[in-house]
Amino acid sequence: MLGWLSENIATVIVAVLLAAAVAAVIAVMVRDKKRGKSLCGGNCAGCALHGECRKK
Repeated sequence: MLGWLSENIATVIVAVLLAAAVAAVIAVMVRDKKRGKSLCGGNCAGCALHGECRKK
């Protein structure tokens, strides 16, 4: 096991960093969703789904 890890340490480090970045993005999206923030840019006039995503 230790031999495999030493041979693939660069791949393991890149995979861990990538997983951490994805987890951070998901955490920010969940936090923003709980706060009521929209994930879009907010320019409803130019959106193809104008009037569909924010029905009141």
